[in-house]
Amino acid sequence: MAIRKIVTYPAEVLEKPCEKVTEFDKKLTKLVNDMYETMIEADGVGLAAPQIGISKQIAIVDIGDANGKIELINPTIIEERGEQIGPEGCLSFPDLFGEVTRANYVKVRAQNRRGKVYVLEANGFLARAIQHEIDHLHGILFTSKVTRYLNEDELVER
Repeated sequence: MAIRKIVTYPAEVLEKPCEKVTEFDKKLTKLVNDMYETMIEADGVGLAAPQIGISKQIAIVDIGDANGKIELINPTIIEERGEQIGPEGCLSFPDLFGEVTRANYVKVRAQNRRGKVYVLEANGFLARAIQHEIDHLHGILFTSKVTRYLNEDELVER
């Protein structure tokens, strides 16, 4: 495994829709492992492939709960409900935080590193993290959804 360099805004790759993953091979496994290691090293809860300069529909989420590491390959949100407003940051925007409105519940269809399709349901902070990472795969940045920017004193512990 290797720690990859995190791409920061205004890198073009961050605002372009990503290509679907079609090959589930050892290269993909290495990439997913590298992404997880990179996310942990950066003290993040999610990382999308464009954030390391790769325009593929791959994201990792781990909010430190019982769900552990979640691999989202070619993910699609198939249902969302409710609303939550909360703080978000992004590894591609160091030291920038803002309030973002997201669905409080999501149901997602995705694939794992072997290509197996699965469905995941998430609420609260996990739902927020998943939506943030899926947005990255469509070239959507959290800054386009911020209703109010926050300073460090306003950040809420999760």
